[in-house]
Amino acid sequence: MNLATLKLTIEGFVATVTLNRPDVRNAFNETVIEELTGAFRALGARDDVRAIVLAAEGVAFCAGADLNWMKKMAGYSDAENRADAMTLATMLHTIYRCPKPVIARVQGDTYAGGVGLAAVCDIVVAVDTAHFCLSEARLGLIPATIGPYVIRALGEPTSRRYFLTAERFTAATAQRLGLVHEVVAPDALDTTVGALAAALAENSPNAVRECKRLVQDLSGRDIDAATIGDTADRIAAIRASDEGREGVRSFLEKRAPSWRAPV
Repeated sequence: MNLATLKLTIEGFVATVTLNRPDVRNAFNETVIEELTGAFRALGARDDVRAIVLAAEGVAFCAGADLNWMKKMAGYSDAENRADAMTLATMLHTIYRCPKPVIARVQGDTYAGGVGLAAVCDIVVAVDTAHFCLSEARLGLIPATIGPYVIRALGEPTSRRYFLTAERFTAATAQRLGLVHEVVAPDALDTTVGALAAALAENSPNAVRECKRLVQDLSGRDIDAATIGDTADRIAAIRASDEGREGVRSFLEKRAPSWRAPV
């Protein structure tokens, strides 16, 4: 892929997508959004990728919208603004629904849309010096396209507070609130992310994909007859799948499953 704002590497079964605009704190613009969407669509379809790390260069993970992009948007018509917002919403949903698990490697401050970028990832690891802020209200804006994902991560009461106040909060607070899973010292960031990525790559690719979809599909659903039937259908299908059968056989035969062999 010919990328202007990202770096992309694949090592073993793990792809790393790195935001590469450190001079503007890795802020979004049209190119970043387009390239992130394309990269995650492409990686999600690759059999040789089992986990994706979303990283960033420089002191900030992501500062939200690029100022020059925001200046240009100020002159947009209503239709242009909606079309532009839909590209961002599509990018977020593409990462959220990527069939491969995504780890956010948060090495620095994360503001506005950057919080949404972290929230669409499956696992978030942040350094203990990072700060987070849903800063939109300070600018007369709202965290709309990122809202569904941030609210799922933080919950409604906490989202009400931080959407309205635009307070800055620490990585430790982000972990307590559910946005961040692991908080580590800067020198432990790569080791922690690497260990998580390796664990993901060890598991059945099909089971990991279906586990991710299961959590997303069941979140917020009533536990009614339809949900119960859906879960029964899913486990029946996975038991009958090639990897499901191989996993059980390998366990009983006390050997490594075939997906751990080199491809």
